[in-house]
Order: sequence, then C-alpha cells, then structure tokens
Amino acid sequence: MDQLAEATHRQGTAGGNLGAILVELGHLTEAQLQQVLRARQQVVARAKAKQSAETQVPVPEAGAAEAAPSQPAEEPVATRPAAQAPPREAPPISPETPPAGETPAKKAESRPRPAPAAAPAPQVRPGDVEPLLDLLRQGVERGASDIHVHSRVPLRLRLHGRFEAAGEAPIEPEAAERMLLAALDEKQRTTFLESGEIDFAYSVPGLGRFRSNLFRQQRGTDGVFRHIPDEAPSLEDLGLPTSLAKFTNYHQGLVLVTGPANCGKSSTLAAMVDIINTERKEHILTIEDPVEYVHPSKRCVVNQRNVGAHTHSFARALKGALREDPDVIVIGELRDLETVSLALSAAETGHLVLATLHTNSTIRTVNRLVGVFPAEQQDQIRNMVSESLRAVVSQRLIPTADGQGRVPALEVLVTNKAIGNLIRENKTFQISSMLQTGMTQGMCLLEQSLAELVTAGTITREEAIRHCDDPRKIPGA
Repeated sequence: MDQLAEATHRQGTAGGNLGAILVELGHLTEAQLQQVLRARQQVVARAKAKQSAETQVPVPEAGAAEAAPSQPAEEPVATRPAAQAPPREAPPISPETPPAGETPAKKAESRPRPAPAAAPAPQVRPGDVEPLLDLLRQGVERGASDIHVHSRVPLRLRLHGRFEAAGEAPIEPEAAERMLLAALDEKQRTTFLESGEIDFAYSVPGLGRFRSNLFRQQRGTDGVFRHIPDEAPSLEDLGLPTSLAKFTNYHQGLVLVTGPANCGKSSTLAAMVDIINTERKEHILTIEDPVEYVHPSKRCVVNQRNVGAHTHSFARALKGALREDPDVIVIGELRDLETVSLALSAAETGHLVLATLHTNSTIRTVNRLVGVFPAEQQDQIRNMVSESLRAVVSQRLIPTADGQGRVPALEVLVTNKAIGNLIRENKTFQISSMLQTGMTQGMCLLEQSLAELVTAGTITREEAIRHCDDPRKIPGA
C-alpha cells in the first residue's frame, strides 16, 4: 500500500499513467506491467467471448430444418477500421451481425449497440477559421503555452502552468466545430470525422506553429493548441545552463531529455539541435509526431519526418534512417520497446541520437531503458546502455515566486566509467551519490537545483517541496 500511495501521490503532482509511474519508481518492472496489462486484456476478451456465446442462435430441434426452407447464414458486417491519427493505430471495430431469426426485441436486450457511424462533415467555409485565429492570437499575446477551445466553455489558457479562463462567453458547439474543422485539410478532416480525434501541426504565418489535438466529447468538438515559436530557442532563452551545450559535442551515443508532460523537453531538444545545425556540417534527421520546431538547414542539412504523414511509425522511420546516412538522429519520443531498441542500436553504430522520454529522474530513465525489455534480455541491454548512454537531462518547470513565469530545475547525469559500471552491474540505486558529488563534471541532483532556486528567492519552498523526492534537502523544509 505504501508503494501505491507513493505512486498515486506522484501522479497527483506530476501527472502521468499510474502503471508507468510504478515502473519509474522501481516498484514494477516493465515486463511485469506488460504482464498485468495482458492479463487484463485476456479477462476482457473472455468476457466478450462469453457475451457473444450467449447471443448465438439456439440449435433447432430435430425436424425443424425440414419444417422451414434453409436460409444461408448472413455474413458478418465488417465495418471500416477505426481511423486513427498518428501516433498509434486503433484496432478495427467489427460489430457482430445479429443471429438469423433473432427478433428486434431480443437484439435490444442481448446485443451491445454498434459503434456510431462517422459524423457527417459540416460545410466548411473559408472564413470559418477566423474566430480560431483570433483565439490563438489572444493566447499567444498573453504568453500562454496552451490554448484550449472547449464547447460550451469560455476560452481557457495555460499560463505559467496554471489553467485560467480567458473570457466569459462560452463557445457554442456549432461554432467550435466549424472553426476547428476549418484548421484541418481534407484528409485530416476525414480522419477526424471517422476516429473522433487527431494530432497535427498547425502553422499560422506571423504567429508560429501549434502542436494541435482535436477530439470529440459529450459537449461537442474540442481542441488544444500548444504554441511553438517560429524559431528554435537558445539555451539562454530557456533559462538553461550553457554547460548543456557540451552534450552536442558528442558524435556518437545517446543523449536524453526527460521529464513529465509540459516541462519543456521538446524546446530543450530543439535548442540542442540548433547548436549542432549552427556549428557542424552534418546530416540531421528528425522523426517527430508531429514536427514541432522547424529547423532550416544552416551549416547542416536538416530533414524532418512527421509520423503519420511521412512515415508510418517511429520504428519504421528508425529502420529506414540507418540507410539514409544521418550523422545525428533526433527522436521526438521513445515510446515503446522497438523504438528504444532501435535507438540504442543507432547509438552503438556511430550515430548521435537525441531523444525525449517521459521519466521523472535520471536514475528512473536508466531503469526505464532497461526495464522495457523482457527479463531475459536485460543483462544484454544493461551492457548496451552502459556503453551508449552519454547523458540524461531530467527537467521540471517550476512556477516562479512572483507568479510571472516558470523556471527550469534540472537533474543531470553524465555517464563516466564509474556510472557505466553501476549500470552494467544493476546498481543504479548508487548513482544518486555520484550525481551529488559530480558537480565538476556537470552533474547535479534535482534537489540541489531546487535548493539553489529557493535560496535565490526565484521559487518558493512550497513549490520546491512539491517537485522533489527528498524535502529534507530543501532549505528550511
């Protein structure tokens, strides 16, 4: 129960999936989590099979076949597979055909309702997008990181990590749907109307790009837009130490930027890519879902691939990347075992791989890289990680004491021979002491970074305690 309470507390403060958090905290391995999920799927499958069996036509009594002419069995009606916007595919929806001879009353009692058909597409006119552009401009002018358009709710903005109302008049469902669908091209609109959700990038000249998601819910159609500036930021723009630039000097290996959702991982990654693009003459290949910051080729040639538009998946793009002669491979997110495996292989074969991962500390990042694999492979993977991992930057964005912004707090791991040995020997719990004493190599614990921000008066002690694992290390706590 203590472990579950700890994971639930972490979920309440940092967000995320409870199963993933249990893995990050070391209470479950990735293999155990997958075993639990498979068991749950099997229970659901058995329940559906039982329900299906109960609705089968009873075997007719002897002679019944002679009393009525034989009817050919009706073929199951296979519906179109549920359309799915990137990044992942949905399983096809195939409602069962009612058994022959079943009465309408019996159908209503024994069968689940079939999935609703795709909603008809409303007519979209050229001017329908203008109200959305006005809302996006309003959000950007106020410094919002995210602009929320919700049916029957006033405009909402994410300002310095806080969710705030930005108006009084609710947005009517019809108006919300028209303005949101007007932001999609015809193919995207078809995907959304079939699946009820879509991820995409939306560009507005003079305003920037937006990582966007539309989804249907009980009140209507909603959208969330994450603002992405036209130009990649510098480390200084992000309030990050310039010492992180040294991680772009590697020519081979794996460099990870990690943290919870909405902590600036993509921006930090973009700043690193821009440094390489400015200083080196190489081929940079990015694989993203969707493409966020657009990097014009400077000294490097930069090719950016959008999962769902330019490639089927992260894994397929990574397999192809090894034949496309890149020097640097940028992966928007390490999402699954296959992607992690391919990233490690690319790092081993002479490429610099930059990627993000949803973990809350550097040590949990190492454990996640290993734990995603089956137990029988983990010794081999520890060896690969110990040889390939160059650095992990784990970051949080903390509201400032004056309420006018957020500042990054970092935990930094730089792999050296001693840390590589600890990873290989499965002694990652000993890494924290090396982070604490490795300041000369650019390492630090999250608590050290938070303590410095508290001492400087940049953030409050209460905010620091909310984001740390050991409050005893925060001054005055």
